[in-house]
Amino acid sequence: MVQFSHLTKTYKKRNVVDDFTLSVDVPIFGFLGQNGAGKTTIMKMIVGLLAPTRGTIMINGKPSTDVAAKTKIGYMPETPYFYEHMTGLEFMRFCDELDGSAGTTGRTEHYEKILKKVGIYAARDAEIGTYSKGMRQRLGFAQALVNDPEYLFLDEPLDGLDPIGRREMKEVMLDIKKEGKRIFLNTHILYDVEEVCDEVGIIHKGKLLYAGPVKTFTAGKHLEERFMETVAKAS
Repeated sequence: MVQFSHLTKTYKKRNVVDDFTLSVDVPIFGFLGQNGAGKTTIMKMIVGLLAPTRGTIMINGKPSTDVAAKTKIGYMPETPYFYEHMTGLEFMRFCDELDGSAGTTGRTEHYEKILKKVGIYAARDAEIGTYSKGMRQRLGFAQALVNDPEYLFLDEPLDGLDPIGRREMKEVMLDIKKEGKRIFLNTHILYDVEEVCDEVGIIHKGKLLYAGPVKTFTAGKHLEERFMETVAKAS
C-alpha cells in the first residue's frame, strides 16, 4: 500500500501540490490531470527527487525516504536520460549497478529478458544514440524493471509510442499486474487509462478531486467526458 498524508509542495508561496491525502492498494492506479496539475511533482516526491514541503509518503508502512522502501520501487521519468554511446544492454547493466541491491555478475540473461518484454531485444547491442523516440521510451520502461521492484512509478510511459507500441506496452503492464506488482502511472491519454487502470486519481491545481474505481467515476459516461466535467466544476 502507498499512503499520502497531507502532502504539500510549495514553490514561491504557491502550493503546486496542496494537502494531498490518499491511500492506494490496487494493481494499477492512474494519476490524471491537465498539464501543471501536480502529477509529476507527486511522482518525484514519491521516489525522492523532490522533498515535500509538508506531509508524508509511506510505502508498505515505511517512509518513502527509507532505504527499505526505495529498494522496492522502480521509476521511469517523463523524459528519461540516456548515455548515447552506451548500448541498450550496457545501459541496463549500468542501472543495475546504480541500484546496488544485487551483484551484476551473470545478470545478462536478466537484462535480456526485460528487453524482450518491452520489445527492443533486437537492438540490445545498438548504441542508444541510434534509438528512435519510441525505442527510448521502451528502454526507459525497461530500466525501471531492472531491480525487480514491487512498485513501478511511470511518468507518461506511453508518450511517443505509435498505436501498436502503446498497445504492446499496455499488455506489458497487464502482465506485470499478473505478477503481483503495483503500477502507478501518470498519463494524459484517457483511453489508455480506461483499458489498464483499476482506479484513478483526478488532480487539479494540486488538489485531489476524486480517487476510486474507474467504473464508479465514469458512471456510464466516457472517461474523457467525466474528467472534463469534474475539472470544470473545480475551476
